[in-house]
Amino acid sequence: MTSGPVFFYILILGKYFLYGSGQDVKCSLGYFPCGNITKCLPQLLHCNGVDDCGNQADEDNCGDNSGWPIQFDKYFASYYKMTSLYHFETRISECLFHFFLFITLLFLVPHYPHSLLLPPYSVVGSVPVPCLCRGLEVDCDETNLRAVPSVSSNVTKMSLQRNLIRKLPPDGFKKYHHLQKLYLSHNRITFLKPGVFEDLHRLEWLMIEDNHLSRISPLTFYGLNSLILLALMNNVLTHLPDKPLCQHMPRLHWLDFEGNHIHNLRNLTFISCSNLTVLVMRKNKISHLSENTFAPLQKLDELDLGSNKIENLPPRVFKDLKELSQLNLSYNPIQKIQANQFDYLVKLKSLSLEGIEISNIQQRMFRPLMNLSHIYFKKFQYCGYAPHVRSCKPNTDGISSLENLLASIIQRVFVWVVSAVTCFGNVFVICMRPYIRSENRLHAMSIISLCCADCLMGIYLFVIGAFDLKFRGEYNKHAQLWMESIHCQIVGSLAILSTEVSVLLLTFLTLEKYICIVYPFRCLRPKKCRTITVLILIWMTGFIVAFIPLTNKEFFKNYYGTNGVCFPLHSEDTESTGAQIYSVAIFLGINLAAFIIIVFSYGSMFYSIHKSAITATEIRNQVKKEMILAKRFFFIVFTDALCWIPIFVLKFLSLLQVEIPDTITSWVVIFILPINSALNPILYTLTTRPFKEMIHQFWYNYRKRRSIDSKGSQKTYAPSFIWVEMWPLQEMPPELIKPALFTDPCELSLISQSTRLDSYS
Repeated sequence: MTSGPVFFYILILGKYFLYGSGQDVKCSLGYFPCGNITKCLPQLLHCNGVDDCGNQADEDNCGDNSGWPIQFDKYFASYYKMTSLYHFETRISECLFHFFLFITLLFLVPHYPHSLLLPPYSVVGSVPVPCLCRGLEVDCDETNLRAVPSVSSNVTKMSLQRNLIRKLPPDGFKKYHHLQKLYLSHNRITFLKPGVFEDLHRLEWLMIEDNHLSRISPLTFYGLNSLILLALMNNVLTHLPDKPLCQHMPRLHWLDFEGNHIHNLRNLTFISCSNLTVLVMRKNKISHLSENTFAPLQKLDELDLGSNKIENLPPRVFKDLKELSQLNLSYNPIQKIQANQFDYLVKLKSLSLEGIEISNIQQRMFRPLMNLSHIYFKKFQYCGYAPHVRSCKPNTDGISSLENLLASIIQRVFVWVVSAVTCFGNVFVICMRPYIRSENRLHAMSIISLCCADCLMGIYLFVIGAFDLKFRGEYNKHAQLWMESIHCQIVGSLAILSTEVSVLLLTFLTLEKYICIVYPFRCLRPKKCRTITVLILIWMTGFIVAFIPLTNKEFFKNYYGTNGVCFPLHSEDTESTGAQIYSVAIFLGINLAAFIIIVFSYGSMFYSIHKSAITATEIRNQVKKEMILAKRFFFIVFTDALCWIPIFVLKFLSLLQVEIPDTITSWVVIFILPINSALNPILYTLTTRPFKEMIHQFWYNYRKRRSIDSKGSQKTYAPSFIWVEMWPLQEMPPELIKPALFTDPCELSLISQSTRLDSYS
């Protein structure tokens, strides 16, 4: 173990190397240099298992080994493989061997001096029963100890983790001059008296994690002249001392304060920590950094400030960190990053900015970081601003990737198929509706409006597919510009226009059926003027909802540009407040209310049908037709529920700040939402009775014409009673109407309802 510090120094000096002189090669956006040759490759070829460069440069730096935790772990593992594992396998019984040897000699040679029987390096005689002895290492983990045990002074490692120790006496470690590693983690220590470790001059590792320490001072670590690693994670420290913390730890390299409650870092705290190479301050409550906080740490290799409350970074806060290779600023509420913020970090290899919305992001921020090999953003679209970096994460948002607007082949195929089916189906229905001789022309007008709205969804998908083809293989070059472009805004508006008009029209059609079935004897059915007015209002509402976000950029920001498909689902709680409120108002306001109305209406229809079937046997045939209609529209509501319930659930989860995987958003936007627009023509027209009768008539007439051409004679075609029912009431033969059955004028509307029901079903 005495060679450990020497190994650490060698490790720090030769830990990482810069590959060739590839930094002098200038590559275009989205490409990286092949080491010391003038060749550039696209980022997707980095670490793909193939030597694309020819000199293995593209297969180098695959893992993020910046900083020296990884190298430290390698050292730790290799050391224990050679030493501790050897002790465990070959010398685990050494202590017991000496014990049994002592007992044997004691009984077999009773007159032999007992003082000569005990080996001078044996520690068995003074180890508590629950503890384990492995050579010169004592393991007393989870043994319910309440104080530091008294063992041999020769021990080099003492582990007292997961015990009940509350305090350390001033002379508790006085005799352990050879101790090199001390583990006190997961105890109940609340305070460390000054000088408690003053006799541990050879101590290299001190681990006091998961205790209840509320304060420390430089004198706490007096005497630790050889200390290399100090870990105080997950305590309750609220501040660091104003005096030089490393005053009595001149060789300290690793300092870890993760998971405390530290609010700020003072200028004098690190003034004596000139040899520090790793400083971990993540998961604290740091809100402010002064410009000279890290000035003394000129050898610092890794700085972790992630998951704090830092809102602003002083312009020159990193100016003295010339040796820094890894910097973590992720998950801080940083509002703005200066364009020259990282100019001084010339050796930086890894930069983490996850969870940070960089409103002023630009290539200028990362251009000076020529050694940067790994970068981490909140959005994968930001990768376009660091095109020279080999590995940029995330490389997808579940919908798009660095290479393509639509990440997977399944998405690309699905978009084109659904687009074709939606456009063809709705255009076909629009063209064929005038040929269906239905009495209810107002209903037909509503269906045509619904088809027009659904057609917009098909156009939206077609445009997304076209831009995916345009950006194929190099989407990261265009991602940010595309999402901020007027094309994306208009395409997103069309998608919302289609969605909202379709929802409102389905609600209107449902209410119309509800009135016809639940109140058959009341003259409440919509007239022509009323129907036209409602349709106009629905389209106006759709236009207002879809295009309002384009009128106020300050409130909505880039409402439609949160993803590559320009659909404003806004499932993240970090989006703009205006966008969040508006998105919730649409999906959990208008759409959820419409869905509830539809479900309630069909429930009432079923109840009305059941009641009328029991109390009005004279209109049993009418009820049967109503049941057919209700079953058809129940299937329509069921398909609507399959499309909309996932969106409602997604919005509720986002309000509860539940983390939603990107792939789920992809499935909702690409696979679920457009299905309704593709199915509506089939449900409302292509499978209805009037349409099937029309096809039957066309086919019958076609066969008759062929028969006439072949036989030279003509037979008149008499339409079936079913087809006659679909004719307008005023065109029906008088003998088909039996007024005697209905004496009340309003009851005559029931016959008209019969023709209307047949056209619906």
